[in-house]
Amino acid sequence: MANPIDLIAGLGVVPVIAIERASDAVPLADALLEGGLPVAEITFRTQAAAEVLAAIRDARPELCIGAGTILDEESLRRAVGSGARFALAPGYDPQIVDAAKAAGLPFCPGIMTPSDLTLAAARGVRLAKFFPAGLAGGPKGLAGIAAPFAHLGVRFIPTGGVTEATIGEWLAVRQVVAVGGTWIARTEDIREGRFKDIARNAAEAVKAARLALEKRA
Repeated sequence: MANPIDLIAGLGVVPVIAIERASDAVPLADALLEGGLPVAEITFRTQAAAEVLAAIRDARPELCIGAGTILDEESLRRAVGSGARFALAPGYDPQIVDAAKAAGLPFCPGIMTPSDLTLAAARGVRLAKFFPAGLAGGPKGLAGIAAPFAHLGVRFIPTGGVTEATIGEWLAVRQVVAVGGTWIARTEDIREGRFKDIARNAAEAVKAARLALEKRA
């Protein structure tokens, strides 16, 4: 099975999804796969998150699933038990970093400042979520924060305020592995069954990311 971070880096974009009903898990997975986006971050902002992960794991194993908004060790355990192959968090908690490492789960804690990144890097973190990306200074802000850590090989997944229109700007920053996109599969679109729209959003995001990655190659 492919390394999930390598898969995400090859795509350049990962959908960040808050889904309310487990019954929508498989239609969601099918929409993402139809759009050529075989990865999803299911956030633990809803009660259904673990059940959604398990449903996709069992029915659509070709979709690489990860868990987002991992704020405590219990959520991490539930994510691992439900089939998550990677996980992310909005902030940095050394205990969760250690627990994820012990579980063998690729984990991407959140940072917003050089101080955050100093602490995370000292703990061995080499892939961080830059969040909230828009409010934290955009691509130029991230480039400035990343520069003093470049020799360590730290890379980033900016999330929060990223749009399809700005994918190219973010991926022009060479330390960016991929962007996190909440617009691809919005909660209200899932709730209303607009899976064709989600498939189209996924396809457009994949195309935009591919063009951006080719441009910086």
